[in-house]
Amino acid sequence: MSERLIRLMKIITLIQSKPGIMTKELAEVCETTERTIYRDLELLSAANIPITSEGYGKGNKFIGNFALYPLDWTEKEAVAFSMLPGLLDQVNRFIPSEFYSAFEKVVAAHQKEQKNQLDFLQEMVTIIQLGTPASQKQHKTFLLEVVQAILNSQTIEVNYHTQSRNVVTSRTLDPYYLIPRENRYYLIAFCHEKAEFRTFRMSRFLDVKQTKKPFLKQKFNLKDHFKDTWSIIPGTDKIDFKVLFHRNVARYIKEKELFVNPKLTDNADGSLLFEVTLSDHREFFKWVLQYGIDAEILEPIEYREKMKSLLSEWVKKY
Repeated sequence: MSERLIRLMKIITLIQSKPGIMTKELAEVCETTERTIYRDLELLSAANIPITSEGYGKGNKFIGNFALYPLDWTEKEAVAFSMLPGLLDQVNRFIPSEFYSAFEKVVAAHQKEQKNQLDFLQEMVTIIQLGTPASQKQHKTFLLEVVQAILNSQTIEVNYHTQSRNVVTSRTLDPYYLIPRENRYYLIAFCHEKAEFRTFRMSRFLDVKQTKKPFLKQKFNLKDHFKDTWSIIPGTDKIDFKVLFHRNVARYIKEKELFVNPKLTDNADGSLLFEVTLSDHREFFKWVLQYGIDAEILEPIEYREKMKSLLSEWVKKY
């Protein structure tokens, strides 16, 4: 499922195992910021998960008797466990009848857990609203199917529309992460056909089939994958940008939530020097352009010239 949905499940488990856990500790375990955790807690409350904080220094806990009881089985473990009574038939006379009633309760708990998990995911997916391609009045997102496949580490088969070549291809994917970017979701998955990790835009999935085939996760570091990436398009360059933002927009730049770590320098006149190293310029150019004359690329000179050329083309167009 998406990185956020996985974090939400982890938050629920942490609060259940340690009632009164502090938001700071939740942030540390989930490897994110306290601000992000507060937003997650608000989303869980919207999904009717009864989490409360009783005041400063008292942490987070569930209201009433709410709890999740996960067996945390893989599909193979569940199948293996279901075979147990048949394997014990030969020694049936030595097994007390209470064993079978206990066995039925465990199996029932697993089935209940699966249903509860599916219900929870369905509710969470309805909360997360995705954009619809302008050319389509209705569009199926396949978000639930992909989320389940990520949770269960199961391979999916998809029909994918590659926009740049305007072709539809069939892919077999091992899904790892869902990444939200600008009202869209992107799936990071290992593509069997290309034998490498690729990024897929969710709105370009025309069909998703759950295969129920488990896969073993490879070593994959999401931060390394997106190193020096402005948003979602990775590159192979190493471009050191310097952009001067006018004082009119400087304060807005400072509060911008980014996926890279820029160096910010306040100038005496209220302007802001923004320095960042990126592997590709395209998404960054689009971002800078929205600030119009309040943003000026200072370095590198070649990209300053590229921006001038782009703006010249705009002037010709108008």
